[in-house]
Amino acid sequence: MKVAKNARVAFQGERGAFSEEAAVKLLGEGISLVPRPTFEAAFSAIGDGLSDFILAPIENSLAGSVHRSFDLLVDSQLNILAEVIIPIAHNLIAAPGSSFDEVAVVESHPVALAQCEQFFVANPRLKRVVTEDTAGSVRAVVHAGDRTRAAIAGRRAAAIYGGVILREHLEDNSENYTRFLLLSASADSAENADKLSLVFQLDHRPGALVHSLEPFARRNVNLMKIESRPVHGSPWQYRFYLDLQASRRDPEVAAALAELENLVVDLRILGSYVSAPRSDSTKS
Repeated sequence: MKVAKNARVAFQGERGAFSEEAAVKLLGEGISLVPRPTFEAAFSAIGDGLSDFILAPIENSLAGSVHRSFDLLVDSQLNILAEVIIPIAHNLIAAPGSSFDEVAVVESHPVALAQCEQFFVANPRLKRVVTEDTAGSVRAVVHAGDRTRAAIAGRRAAAIYGGVILREHLEDNSENYTRFLLLSASADSAENADKLSLVFQLDHRPGALVHSLEPFARRNVNLMKIESRPVHGSPWQYRFYLDLQASRRDPEVAAALAELENLVVDLRILGSYVSAPRSDSTKS
């Protein structure tokens, strides 16, 4: 996908985070990167005039959905323009001059730590310390210069902060990928869009969910993902998020959406975009 030169892209985390890597993979090195400390700060960046786009993680192949991103997306007026998938390779990174034998403490985001369980089982002397961000952990470790501390993060973080990679590919499962969404205030749809994301609520009545999916099943539209999330402020009410292998420009899909609108509550199209090619999830 092409964007204007120096387009500003906000993401949650520090420089060197996997979200930054995904943004560069999707849009190229010419973008202006806008790191934000929290998901809330990232999702408000366009409204605050700090960015033109937002790049947010939505799903990991091992850990599942990133629920905070789901909820903020649905509660916002943002639209999905594109998606990108990157492999998640965890590395043990320390300050220059450090050696593995000196390391006693390993810091990182809790998901990253959990995805390297076998490494910690093989090295029981290492104490795990939970932090807010993988790349931020590298920055803190390198800045401190303490040879007993190390962090788990991607190679990009090591390059940005001048860290030394002591061990590579710590992840338990090599099939570890994260899917990210590019979000914008505009609702542009690519000519060759082949993926459709939407969200809706249902009345509490027997068969409501089955009836809502039937317009797509009858037209042989493939349902790629379905997930329910609670509606904040309305206990025991749920939204349903769907990913479909479809284009909004397809007349059959348009007819299915028109039919769906009469069956559900608060239907919202989140985006019609090009699915990430399989080559995006190739390990490097």
